[in-house]
Amino acid sequence: MVSYIIKRLLQMIGLMLAVAFISFSMFQYLGDPVNNMLPESATQQERTDLRIKLGLSDPMLTQFARFVVRICHGDFGISYYNQVDVFHLIMERLPATLELVLVAVVISLLVGFPLGVWSAISKNRLLLGLVQFLSLIGVSLPSFLIGILLIIVFSVYLGIFPSSGRGVTTHFGLWSTGLLSVSGWKSIVLPALSLSLFMITLIMRLVRSEMLEVMRTDYIKFAKARGLHKASIYYRHALRNALLPVVTIVGLQIGGLIAFAIVTETVFQWPGMGLLFIQAINNVDIPVISAYLIFIALIFIVINTLVDLLYYLIDPRMKKS
Repeated sequence: MVSYIIKRLLQMIGLMLAVAFISFSMFQYLGDPVNNMLPESATQQERTDLRIKLGLSDPMLTQFARFVVRICHGDFGISYYNQVDVFHLIMERLPATLELVLVAVVISLLVGFPLGVWSAISKNRLLLGLVQFLSLIGVSLPSFLIGILLIIVFSVYLGIFPSSGRGVTTHFGLWSTGLLSVSGWKSIVLPALSLSLFMITLIMRLVRSEMLEVMRTDYIKFAKARGLHKASIYYRHALRNALLPVVTIVGLQIGGLIAFAIVTETVFQWPGMGLLFIQAINNVDIPVISAYLIFIALIFIVINTLVDLLYYLIDPRMKKS
């Protein structure tokens, strides 16, 4: 177990260095940030001085080495556009994104799992066909269209939920949450639904397919022949053995929700990291862009590592390999 963890940690370090280099080198060609930081009337000498001050005149490998060293010390540099510490900017926006993703994941699990189990054991063809049809719609529709439709129905016509913002937030040091206020809960409902719809359908279809496959195995047939109660067969034996691939997909989807919440945050003007990333691209704010990609990559890698460790604990076959 210890050797497995060490191996995974070494892989994490290598992946993080690769992602850091790719993101850093890629966005060196997005544009000249000096043009966004100085007025058009600035002289060439002022531009040169600012470029030297920012270290943009150094070779790319030198800039990258300096970037990695600073990251190791928690220093992501200064935002070219906002002129504030990048780490502070991200920590301001991170709670909003994680809160949105947390609510979306909870909704997905509470809806997707029961629907998946029900669709696997149900004999009602009419309702089953309706659920399958709705799941196809949920997978097919892009998230920005879902968000716009939710805003039109529940904000414009019905006026039940706000169309943008986070509501009243409560601060605990660097962390902030809107889940302690009524306006905060109302504000998060629509973006969380928009973000969770794809994951709901994915979990439902995956649980259904895995349950159907497990139900065809010999030990389930033997359990039925022994006269075990249906609930015990479905939930204790079938569902338990169908969870392994679901755990993997859910883990990967959590990282995906954090990374791809950009669209949802933009549609609902949710003040999270995704909206910060879009603003950074518009302003060619390279430190913010690079730091955002590093954070997202770190979240992805950590989640994947935790999923692998969970797999290692759940599946005894991996301990023998």
